[in-house]
Amino acid sequence: MKKVYFTDLGLKSYKDVWDLQERKLRHIVSQKMVEEETGLLPVSHLFFTEHPAVYTLGRNGNEQHVLISGDELAKKGIEYFHTNRGGDITFHGPGQLVGYPIFDLSQFKTDVGWYLRQLEEVVIRTLSDYGISGDRSKGETGVWIDPQNPHRARKICAMGIRCSRWVSMHGLALNINTNLQYFNFIIPCGIQNKQVTSLQQELGRWINEDEVKQKMKYYFEEVFEIKLEEVAMGDE
Repeated sequence: MKKVYFTDLGLKSYKDVWDLQERKLRHIVSQKMVEEETGLLPVSHLFFTEHPAVYTLGRNGNEQHVLISGDELAKKGIEYFHTNRGGDITFHGPGQLVGYPIFDLSQFKTDVGWYLRQLEEVVIRTLSDYGISGDRSKGETGVWIDPQNPHRARKICAMGIRCSRWVSMHGLALNINTNLQYFNFIIPCGIQNKQVTSLQQELGRWINEDEVKQKMKYYFEEVFEIKLEEVAMGDE
């Protein structure tokens, strides 16, 4: 099984973790360029984190999907970034588990569609442990509940990635105990007239976030056939 370094970063600003991902991606790409000489494959990374309130807009996103002004964002203490991932506008904030796999897909499968379906599968299996039937919505990335019912369809996990030389970055955001009011100020993922939900909303109780992390780690290992090795920053 492939080894992947895992680090739980805790609560970190979006920009700090974005910069970290960029550094790790560049390092893996540089290792790939010399692997033929050394015979050593670069080790991928998986980061878990939680961000203070922030909206992020994907590279092909529509700024009109942000429904409040810059002054209002500042008053509410919400940061806002244009990013280089795919997808449209989304929210990150407390009570949400964000996963950033920096995976060398050359060691898995060089197929972005396959990779996204694998990420979705990790979340679907995690939700199943809570008795929730997560599903895919045709033509829409992420994990949904009741996607076939236009009156009940609601998104519980958003996804957006970037790949460079088959190394991935950015990733997924699963709403656990997230304050869903923040989604009222955007058109989430640019999709009109569909709701956003959370584990807490679906189950009607507060959810132990550390428990969710452990389950998701387990399913990352199972779905991607990897072994996570926990490391502190700077040890990898």
